[in-house]
Amino acid sequence: MNSLIIEIVAVGAYISSAFLLAKESLNEQSRPTPIYIAWLATLAHASILCMHFLHTQGFNFSFFNIASLISCLVSLLLLIAAINKPVKKLGIALFPIAAIMLTLNHLFPHLTQPTQAYTTSMHLHILTSIIAFSLLNIAALQAIMLAIHEQQLRNHPPKHFILHLPPLQTMESLLFQMIGTGMIFLSLSLVSGFIFIEDLFAQHLAHKTILSILAWFIFSGLLFGRVRYGWRGKTAVKWTLSGFTLLLLGYFGSKLVLELILHTPA
Repeated sequence: MNSLIIEIVAVGAYISSAFLLAKESLNEQSRPTPIYIAWLATLAHASILCMHFLHTQGFNFSFFNIASLISCLVSLLLLIAAINKPVKKLGIALFPIAAIMLTLNHLFPHLTQPTQAYTTSMHLHILTSIIAFSLLNIAALQAIMLAIHEQQLRNHPPKHFILHLPPLQTMESLLFQMIGTGMIFLSLSLVSGFIFIEDLFAQHLAHKTILSILAWFIFSGLLFGRVRYGWRGKTAVKWTLSGFTLLLLGYFGSKLVLELILHTPA
């Protein structure tokens, strides 16, 4: 019952924060209240995940539990970034998604997989993978916001919401900072996987490995193009969303099919 109350608080706080952020975008005021509420939601969400972790004595790698974990981590990383960077508007899209993932994880507790005992090195691989995906998830949201911003600036006059976003150059700079940081963890994830996993191309791992490597090349190519050729705007958005789509398919594609459709552990 206590966990249910905490989940209700987290979901309600996520939705409230997103609503207040959306409302802020329609006027010139900017208040800290939505961020405070988002911190409450994220901390409550994290406490639920910790309870599940202690109850199962390890990671539960079911589809909805991993989706809930990643959405919580993405929210946390966004809130940390929002301390000194103008990225809080991304919460309008992100916080409802976190609320939905938390709710689905509660509604489908039977869709679980047996937990396994992993070595410290494997936990390192898992952690870097989740952080990489979370950071590049934020980058993808930033890319979408950047595309909307650029498109709306072509309108005369632009919509009210766009007028209260950071300058286009600032948003591009933040996008590449997020991608650069995400690439560090994605590289660590791939390296640790090759070192610590006996058969990285085994069944259920081959497509994840290949898609992650392809995503690494796409993001690396984008960063190189930024430095060498000054890539920006639509080019940056297309490469970012292409790379993230590959990661999304690699991280969740097989789990969606195997667990929710074929009912086979991924």
